[in-house]
Amino acid sequence: MMQVTRRPRVLLCATTTGYQTRMFDEAASRLDVELVLATDRCDQLDDPWRDRAVAVRFHDEAASVHAVLQALAGQRLDGVLAVGDRPVVLAALVAEARRVPWHSVAGARVSRDKRRFRACQRAHGLPAPWALTVPAGQLDPPGGVSYPCVVKPLVLSGSRGVMRANDGVELRAALARLSALLAAPDVRELRDEAAQAIQIEGYVDGDEFALEGVMDHGRLHVLAVFDKPEPLTGPYFEETVYLTPTARTRAQALALIPAVTRAAHAAGLWHGPVHAECRVSALGDLDTSGEVVVLEVAARPIGGLCARALVFDGASGAGVPLEEVLLAHAAALAPPCWRLAGAAVGVMMVPIPRSGVLRAVAGEDDARAVPLVSGVEITAKTDQRLVALPEGASYLGFIFAEGPDDRAVHRALRDAHARLSFQIDPVIEVRAAVGA
Repeated sequence: MMQVTRRPRVLLCATTTGYQTRMFDEAASRLDVELVLATDRCDQLDDPWRDRAVAVRFHDEAASVHAVLQALAGQRLDGVLAVGDRPVVLAALVAEARRVPWHSVAGARVSRDKRRFRACQRAHGLPAPWALTVPAGQLDPPGGVSYPCVVKPLVLSGSRGVMRANDGVELRAALARLSALLAAPDVRELRDEAAQAIQIEGYVDGDEFALEGVMDHGRLHVLAVFDKPEPLTGPYFEETVYLTPTARTRAQALALIPAVTRAAHAAGLWHGPVHAECRVSALGDLDTSGEVVVLEVAARPIGGLCARALVFDGASGAGVPLEEVLLAHAAALAPPCWRLAGAAVGVMMVPIPRSGVLRAVAGEDDARAVPLVSGVEITAKTDQRLVALPEGASYLGFIFAEGPDDRAVHRALRDAHARLSFQIDPVIEVRAAVGA
């Protein structure tokens, strides 16, 4: 009698049906894994993307967990994954309910809330800057602040809303600006209580790195350590270039890996993807006992198009994308490989130079023709309204390069970016006349 092999089933929680979700779907086809989606789409539409996703609302955890468990009733579940910061809690709740290995619920909550993460670091004696929180709308600097300091929202992603203040005047201005951002309609629509508070913490001076990894039953497997060669000193902290590997990442890896492992364990991150942001700092006024300060560790992989920079060696010789490695791990299949393909890779997140309306883009073909450049993706659309940092939450696009060493890759990214030009017109506000 022929034995029927059951396909592994993995739940993917995501904020939208975007690029990375499609990449996971393609990876599932290659691995013969059944992928179940849970996304925050409208539950009144009849499967508009034809992917049979479960409609959830991340601000309503109880209802969302019920919807997912109901959709999975009577079916075996082998693993979970989450794309984006908000879905990690839902994924953890479902994993706990179905007894599936993943990060703890408490760990998922800690990983997406800067206040909780700093408190967790202090409780475990880990290196961390001083930190305190104030209500959004409070403009008077609180007592106990030393300068320079950093003002940041508790839950927004990337560098959105993050500002440096060098004195009380700058701190007051930053508090006012961030309070206005947290009152914006798109932030209020999140219905997140943590968006009603602002964190102020010590500025950590030093080189910044990102670590991409997978926790496997408590053990950290490092997929890549990214160097951020562009200065991130403020007043805003717009990330532009990620490179790996570099001379700096090789030199710092032995210190970064145990620091991230300790931070992940302290937070309750045990099984699944982790993305950590770290600074290697000279000791100063920080409440630290070592040089590596973990700024944050998230229970998710690197976001969006940046993931395309990571391609791993495959058994057949073909490159394996990050999504396939993560899905294989979630489904308890043998991961294709932990080793990056190629000598050096990099990605540039093309910054928005100023707010306005995008009218035209020029130079894309010239940028793609730069030696070592492997791709140019302009994600902003013509006539789209652009918002620069610190209020903005997006980029103009992404440039990818790969080559024999990090310096050549960095030059290629910069050369390609220099060949791009963007026509951004100012926004003209039209107000109705009084009495009209």
